Amino acid sequence: MTRPLIAVPARFSATTSALRFAAEVNARALIEAVWRAGGEPVGIHPAETGTAARLARFDGVLLPGGGDLAPSRYGATGTHDTVYDVDTLQDTFDLDVARHALESGMPLLAVCRGLQVVNVALGGTLEQDMGGPEREHRHLVHPVTLEPGSLVARAADAEKADASCYHHQRVDRRGRGLRVTARAADGTIEGLELPGTAGWFTAVQWHPEDTAHEDPAQQGLFDALVRAAIR
Repeated sequence: MTRPLIAVPARFSATTSALRFAAEVNARALIEAVWRAGGEPVGIHPAETGTAARLARFDGVLLPGGGDLAPSRYGATGTHDTVYDVDTLQDTFDLDVARHALESGMPLLAVCRGLQVVNVALGGTLEQDMGGPEREHRHLVHPVTLEPGSLVARAADAEKADASCYHHQRVDRRGRGLRVTARAADGTIEGLELPGTAGWFTAVQWHPEDTAHEDPAQQGLFDALVRAAIR
């Protein structure tokens, strides 16, 4: 069977030792999780125009993690000093990808920054920095509660999961129509879905790829994306 093509927007990297120069990359664990699920992961170059036409050849989209969105993208007038790796082209492309995937019904899995991109694309806002150490969600595996019957719960085949987190921002105001499908014990929104959307879509604030090789609940998210892309 031909593997469905899963578009994965590339992330800009200032340095990559193996390539000697700046590069466009994605996490190996993320790509391997899509491959294990039966998909053909394809990195795509961020560009300002032509997003819809470029995505037309793909069967699904995975919006990966990365640096922070520019606060101006969600109407903030100031920038917290912890905001990092903002890139105008990256923001423009990722927001275009999210809007097109949702509008066209393409299967879409959004991870970490990807969740935040979808929230902002639908008019939501972000808390620029969650603070710490008590509110720390970096380098941390913590339990999340999944909404029964949600797509994320069905993909994970569970109502609780251990989530590998690396984020210092979180959803503040939800975007239009988005429903919370997962939360951490401290109330942080860890999952979002869009009831009534034309295609399969779920977003998680954590990094399922970190533990997908050993945790069926996390690999299940990638499996569900690829299954949706085959239909």
